[in-house]
Amino acid sequence: MTACIIGWSHTPFGKLDAESVESLIVRAATGALEDAGVQAKDVDEIVLGHFNGGFSAQDFTASLVLQASPDLRFKRATRVENACATGSAAVHQGLKSIEARASRIVLVVGVEQMTTTPGPEIGKNLLKASYIKEEADVAGGFAGIFGKIAGLYFQKYGDQSDALAMIAAKNHKNGVGNPYAQMRKDLGFDFCRMESDKNPFVAGPLKRTDCSLVSDGAAAIVLTDVETALQMKKAVVFRAAAHVQDFLPMSKRDILKFEGCAHAWRQALAQAGIALGDLSFVETHDCFTIAELIEYEAMGLVPEGQGARAIQEGWTQKDGKLPVNPSGGLKAKGHPIGATGVSMHALTAMQLTGTAGDIQVKRAEIGGIFNMGGAAVANYVSVLERLR
Repeated sequence: MTACIIGWSHTPFGKLDAESVESLIVRAATGALEDAGVQAKDVDEIVLGHFNGGFSAQDFTASLVLQASPDLRFKRATRVENACATGSAAVHQGLKSIEARASRIVLVVGVEQMTTTPGPEIGKNLLKASYIKEEADVAGGFAGIFGKIAGLYFQKYGDQSDALAMIAAKNHKNGVGNPYAQMRKDLGFDFCRMESDKNPFVAGPLKRTDCSLVSDGAAAIVLTDVETALQMKKAVVFRAAAHVQDFLPMSKRDILKFEGCAHAWRQALAQAGIALGDLSFVETHDCFTIAELIEYEAMGLVPEGQGARAIQEGWTQKDGKLPVNPSGGLKAKGHPIGATGVSMHALTAMQLTGTAGDIQVKRAEIGGIFNMGGAAVANYVSVLERLR
């Protein structure tokens, strides 16, 4: 236990035309410092998670966090990026600074503004998180990547359309209670299961309801060491933080196994000294419903090829034995790339402090987070528990 979250902030996710990357950063950073009761002058380091990849004309964005307060001037500030796991990369970078005793207080911000980019460019930008030599021509952008994964999974284990629709329906139902979610509508199983004009096939067996949303938004957390956290009004401690990087080309691995995800979960649970069953809930990276299905297997909830069992038997529902994505996940909440991992940590901290409102999981004591970049290339797992 080397670091704690002592404050957080979260903007709504969605199509935020009145915002900019800068305004979202400032809004989240200011809110997190206020929530933590920390003054800007006491921050030692700033870490910004911002993927960009063509979404914003303004690159080199680390110093935009300084716009939140003149007292942040001359602080160390660094932007980090690791595809869709960019937010967790920023969080883990902050943890390393505290563990090394290079910092006592670290401000971590995650941001992305995607909706101002034309549709075809969005797909092109996201494909930059794939192996361009072999995967750039996959039809349908990143949806095409996961459509291919879904097709291969169906070939090996049978048609999983019912299970994918159940995952989508679960997450949309959960998202209704999340005030930050981009889509707060309970779509129901039938709508998610059936092809229609409003729910067409997008790539392979994946329909629109199987795909996460294009989003704008930001989130921020304040990290500090345990000694300092014990003096604060609230503290959520990291029991574990694991990061595993896998090969970028899908051709070099069995893409149906998400082995990097499995390794990260094993490392994190070992660090925390717990079993998967000790977790109260998990926030996992459902960029596409097939990803959540395979992640059930990679985390060890079910054996390989049996992911459908977890959703069909109700295990991952909000009132199940291991609630998964009580926030609504990326599917309902939205997926502003650089903000997603920070959002997961902020929402998990809310759960553990009993301040999650309508998405609150009963008796939430230990929370797990899995955030990935690319098709299970960058894999981050955090295990959090309330300290005070």
